[in-house]
Amino acid sequence: MIKDALEHFGKFVAWQPQIYKKPENRSMYQKEIIRQMYDIGIGSLGIVFLISVFIGAVTSVQFYYQMEGTLIPPYYIGYVVRDMTIIELAPTITCLVLAGKVGSNMAAEIGGMRQKEHIDAMEIMGVNTSAYLVMPKTVAAVLVIPILVCVAAILSLLGAYVASVPTGLFTAAEYTRGVRSFFIPYNVFMMLVKAVVFAYILTSVSCYQGYFVKGGSIELGAASTRAVVFSDILILLSDYIIAVLLTA
Repeated sequence: MIKDALEHFGKFVAWQPQIYKKPENRSMYQKEIIRQMYDIGIGSLGIVFLISVFIGAVTSVQFYYQMEGTLIPPYYIGYVVRDMTIIELAPTITCLVLAGKVGSNMAAEIGGMRQKEHIDAMEIMGVNTSAYLVMPKTVAAVLVIPILVCVAAILSLLGAYVASVPTGLFTAAEYTRGVRSFFIPYNVFMMLVKAVVFAYILTSVSCYQGYFVKGGSIELGAASTRAVVFSDILILLSDYIIAVLLTA
């Protein structure tokens, strides 16, 4: 198992220079990047909206339950929800979900092209298929997913407000005071760093699984599953590493 993992890691690293070679046709790449940005960004807004609102709502309700009856003032709940959302929940949970939605789609799309020999036909015509199929997806993800993460953070704070203030857990003034208290702009920088790294991981790993798939439909399904599983594992691992490096 370790031998296979090291072999795939070496193959993945050796494949990277092929992806980022100079494009043969810049306008063609630009059009593909815009298409991928639309697919990743607009296509994922619905699921991002849903999970973000409920993450904020659940976080606020559970923290109120844990702090009820203590000497901690209620406005601290807004402060805790804000920092948890910005530092951890918005980038990590959003990208874990996108790895399942976006990553599996990329692996299936490229893997289907490999099985139908579309990639072989493009290579015969002189197209650098690694660059054309992977680079636009990676660039689009790195540009769009941080925006989705910012949207997720805002929606999460709104979800916490909707779940807490109208139900009487605490007042709007207390929640607003908590959200505005002890704000550290560096936390937003940390969120964006995580979003960029996670976007690259979920895109490159998924494209790798699809590009090098062999066999029929069963192998393609297994490659899509591996794309999601490996992306999630690497996202969680990199989340820990980034947290250690940026908070040291």
